Amino acid sequence: MTTEETIEKYTSTNTDHAETHILVIRLSAMGDVAITVPVLRTFRTTYPSVKLTVLTRKFFGPMFSDIANLEVYHADVTGRHKGIIGLTRLFNELRKLNIDAVADLHNVLRSNVLKTMFSLKGTKVVQIDKGREEKKALTRANNKVFEPLKTTHQRYADVFEALGYPIDLTHHKFPQKQRLTPNIVSLTQNSTKKWLGIAPFAQYESKTYPLELMVKVIEELDKQDQFEIFLFGGGKRETDILNNIGSKYNNVVNVAGKLPFEDELKLIGNLDAMLSMDSGNAHLAAMYGVPTITLWGVTHPYTGFMPFGQPSAYAILPNLAKYDQIPTSVYGNKVPSGYERVMYSITPEVVLEVLSTL
Repeated sequence: MTTEETIEKYTSTNTDHAETHILVIRLSAMGDVAITVPVLRTFRTTYPSVKLTVLTRKFFGPMFSDIANLEVYHADVTGRHKGIIGLTRLFNELRKLNIDAVADLHNVLRSNVLKTMFSLKGTKVVQIDKGREEKKALTRANNKVFEPLKTTHQRYADVFEALGYPIDLTHHKFPQKQRLTPNIVSLTQNSTKKWLGIAPFAQYESKTYPLELMVKVIEELDKQDQFEIFLFGGGKRETDILNNIGSKYNNVVNVAGKLPFEDELKLIGNLDAMLSMDSGNAHLAAMYGVPTITLWGVTHPYTGFMPFGQPSAYAILPNLAKYDQIPTSVYGNKVPSGYERVMYSITPEVVLEVLSTL
């Protein structure tokens, strides 16, 4: 579908100007986009007649497939919507959708440019308060204020409240499990064991469980013969590593590179549990209500990125007595000297013990 056809489609479905139309901006990253899903589900059940359009990257579109009266508008930030000229083009496209208000859940340079353009045309825009000062206090080495911050889910909800649409996330309802496609059935062989997803990678090494320790976890789980284990990752390097691991065990299947993203989401939604880093896959699993166990390195759940609806017992932390500067950053991009082996303080036995509670 061309851009012009997309605009015509959106415009034709929004002819009733009495219906409020909110543009929701969240361009990246995958985990942050996934965090919007429970919030938008709750919004939908609270305000069923309000139209939502989510501006995000095309790849993330399938995340929103279970939410009624919601459209996804693709932001081509590396192509036709790149730079100030591209953002002006994007704004002109979005104006044709008859947007009544804008919920900016991103608050970065691109969304700030769009904010200015919408505001100049009289459209109300509310941006997320990321709590930057609180996060600085939580992550600094000295005089650290070690207290749990507001969750990112709630920060998103606060944006809608400021627009005049308060929502209560305790009223959220997860969708029913989706039907498996033939591709998924072929991959899973309809195994009758419990389905466990394992996503062993993260953006930064500082919050990635050492591969040799994860292999020990997988090896023991394979011996127990209770789980069918599905390995998740992306990119050639990760795919090659996961292929190598999967080839060594009877109950382990590498998913990376074998399913389109839409099918991968369906598989995740049908898991019995997910074991993940503090990463996007944890939020993908949690948005379907899958029990999600997370391993944390130099980051910490107090920063507000605990997967939605998950108990604190599912967050496995390193030795905080030894590594008392944790969290050293919100995203894992700052590693003080001596903190390079933080993750080694989480033993495979501890991981297996938490998995045994499922």
